[in-house]
Amino acid sequence: MERTFTTTARRSQIVRAAIETIADVGYEKASFARITERAGLSSPRMISYHFADKNDLLRQIVIEVFGMATERMTPVIDAEPTMAGKLRAYLETNLRFLRDHPLEITALTEIGPHLRGDDGEAYTSTGSQDHSASGLAEILADGQRTGEFRDFDTRSMAVLIRASVDAAAQRVRDGSDVDLDTYTAEVVTAIDLAVREADQA
Repeated sequence: MERTFTTTARRSQIVRAAIETIADVGYEKASFARITERAGLSSPRMISYHFADKNDLLRQIVIEVFGMATERMTPVIDAEPTMAGKLRAYLETNLRFLRDHPLEITALTEIGPHLRGDDGEAYTSTGSQDHSASGLAEILADGQRTGEFRDFDTRSMAVLIRASVDAAAQRVRDGSDVDLDTYTAEVVTAIDLAVREADQA
């Protein structure tokens, strides 16, 4: 389907309504009827016109939210001249995005176990999360090559770092009273101490 301005705007309207609905009532209760009502549309058929099925709509939510996060994070990370700076920027921008976009993060954590990729794996499966861990592992390996980071298994450390971000996302979803600014500062300090060479700590 050729995308006109009107079509793009309508799709964005539906995606926004879906995010709000899923964050409000959860994945299981987020029917097309509920999304239609929140979007102010006349019929669920309008959603079906723009999206093949619920999985197609969920996939678009993930694409748009990740696009928002990438747009915010990438320039900050790229501006850092050192690997230690890039790692710190990755953590700070990632965790602050969670803080500033609770609806989107709640929706993503609800969607994760249900969204299927082309390979049939759930979005939250280990295989589907490999890309994020691989990117982190590259930063860590580059930091080892420049002498900023100590010797460690970069894959294991990348998984540990991702776990600290994912744990914060779950806290956002559950409405935890954890102060994300304090959490961010503590995680950044802990990871910095964990990866640095002893004479740089």
